[in-house]
Amino acid sequence: MKSLLFSGVGTALITPFADGKVDYAALKRLCAYQADHGADALIVCGTTGESPTLTAIEKLRIVAAACEAVEGKIPVIAGTTTNDTTYSMRLSRLAVKEGADGILAVTPYYNRPTAEGLLAHFQAIAETSERPLILYNIPSRAGCEISDAVYDGLADHPLIAGVKEASGSVSRAASLVAAYGDDLPLYSGNDDLTLPILSIGGKGVISVASNLFPTEMHTLCVLWKSGRVSECLSLYRDILPLMHALFLETNPIPVKAAMAELGFCSPEIRLPLTEAKPTTMARLIPAMQPLLG
Repeated sequence: MKSLLFSGVGTALITPFADGKVDYAALKRLCAYQADHGADALIVCGTTGESPTLTAIEKLRIVAAACEAVEGKIPVIAGTTTNDTTYSMRLSRLAVKEGADGILAVTPYYNRPTAEGLLAHFQAIAETSERPLILYNIPSRAGCEISDAVYDGLADHPLIAGVKEASGSVSRAASLVAAYGDDLPLYSGNDDLTLPILSIGGKGVISVASNLFPTEMHTLCVLWKSGRVSECLSLYRDILPLMHALFLETNPIPVKAAMAELGFCSPEIRLPLTEAKPTTMARLIPAMQPLLG
């Protein structure tokens, strides 16, 4: 059995901007807030952090700022991979030098690699970074899916620390848990599937909603693991409308708007993404109210 990089809720953190630049002061406040309000891990420079439009220098500065802000209270996991293996190796190695505790490695997009290529890609990044690697399976964005052949080749690797499963299929997730168990710890990559994934043996969730409500998302996981099922279901029902509202437009458009609404940052977002539509806000704000007390 591998040791877990984290269990519970890992927040897929937004990246705050001001006048076109990363707002590092706001970023540090966000990171400290997460560490102090229940997040079990922090994932920076992922999809929710607008990784496709961050430069390499920005990514490294974000990792360094996050590590400084959380002061070792929770692990910082860096999204440093692309569809270029050599670039991903280099950036992952540099992120580790900045303090990253682990790497979130997305499936290479556009290239459409074979199983052999995927296997070699992930192995190369893990061995270069020398830190635990969480595989990120998101076929809707990447255009390809991690196959059983790839998982077979990676399950015994000591640095492969889990899978963020964002296919949206509970059936697929259940198959992975049944086949690999604790050799490939499974995390939900979809907020609304957090409870179903926990129920089949998942270790937690890499969450968008926890940007807003880390305490509640952490509590959801704790309630399930402690066997307080009815309380867990009640909280899940309270959060579910928000989970759905956060995906009315492409992530992270709604969550960035919601964070701005609560005063955490500006609503600024980088093209080709645009700020949330009024129709989205009209549904998003009411969905937040039950959790604001």
